[in-house]
Amino acid sequence: MAEIVVTESLTLDGVMQAPGRADEDPRGGFPHGGWAAPYADQIMGAEMAKGMARPGVMLFGRRTYEALAAHWPKQTDGNPFTEKLNKVQKYVVSSTLTEPLPWVNSTLVPGAGDVPKAVAKLRDTVDGAIAILGSGQLVRTLAAAGLVDRYVLLIHPLVLGTGLRLFDGAEFGKLRLVDSVRTGTGVIIANYEPAHEPAHEA
Repeated sequence: MAEIVVTESLTLDGVMQAPGRADEDPRGGFPHGGWAAPYADQIMGAEMAKGMARPGVMLFGRRTYEALAAHWPKQTDGNPFTEKLNKVQKYVVSSTLTEPLPWVNSTLVPGAGDVPKAVAKLRDTVDGAIAILGSGQLVRTLAAAGLVDRYVLLIHPLVLGTGLRLFDGAEFGKLRLVDSVRTGTGVIIANYEPAHEPAHEA
């Protein structure tokens, strides 16, 4: 059975919207697209490479999948993530996309009308990690169903005050810090797992 691992870039006020590019996700008139780019450094790259090197597959919601599929297959700059992202098996949760999907090694998750059930079935059929990047709505759905095993949060020293947040609408829950790394630009890369507390006896 696979482990579901969520990796997200966040600001201090929890915003996850459009960290990579100015035009990545302008929903709601969001004016700060690309906010994470100035904070990238070698330490961050090395930590992300560790995650990419782990065996497994990737899982995306439709919006994140379409954004990545429009960008990464066209890259020819030798970025080591390009080969990995193109070669890895990618699964997509969507009620509107149809196969064949445009990005190589991409497959729709069957039965995605019931997202938690479909992803739980996928988890039982693959090995290693199911890595999720972005895909906020998908992450919130899976977290509510207790299906997220680990969060890798890249917490940037930045407050935006506006934008879509990862944990908007989330129910109360505790996380346990497993380990953390501080980059040279002040980003904290924190690994969290859900804190499953023992039930209290009556």
